[in-house]
Amino acid sequence: MDNESREIVRLWRVYRTIHQLCNHRGYLISQAELDQDLESFRQTFASHGKVDRNALMFMVQKKDDPADQMLVFFPDEASVGIKTIKKYCELMVAKGVGRGIVVFQEKITPTAAKVINEVSHSYHLESFQEADLLVNITEHTLVPQHIVLTPEEKETLLKRYRLKETQLPRIQPSDPIARYYGLARGQVVKIMRPSETSGRYVSYRLCY
Repeated sequence: MDNESREIVRLWRVYRTIHQLCNHRGYLISQAELDQDLESFRQTFASHGKVDRNALMFMVQKKDDPADQMLVFFPDEASVGIKTIKKYCELMVAKGVGRGIVVFQEKITPTAAKVINEVSHSYHLESFQEADLLVNITEHTLVPQHIVLTPEEKETLLKRYRLKETQLPRIQPSDPIARYYGLARGQVVKIMRPSETSGRYVSYRLCY
């Protein structure tokens, strides 16, 4: 396999994983998008053996809240600079979108990362390196099933066990699973592991 073909396969895997991530977060993703095969991806996005990353950009909306929309960007440059991040922020403003994900090739410059932090009070902009999306970590056999609780489910849980949320075990926002699901501080995730005695073992963690 030549370098061009390897790059197309690589981006197809990244594109598939980011769609799965959006689906797991409760955004509307069609089955056709989840099932897109390599040849369909190649025909849609590759020209002369090269993928146009700008054409990969897409927008999704929450299943239960159409106003909650997210843009997913795929910058062309290997090192994403401040100019590109500002362009994405302007596009989010123009479209009235409050959330975004930047899927970058190699790195984001310190100044660009600073801009992402500065706009965090108005917009929720995340970043993932392509290498982190080559494989969907939730499909790994050693990773148990995770379910993000709604605020109501969290409240019911705390009342049932007469707990304060700070008494729950914690998961850091930087944890790969927390990043995959886009966990915010204060959210609780339900973790279900197989158990030889009871069939499954359930635990909960607070993003903190």
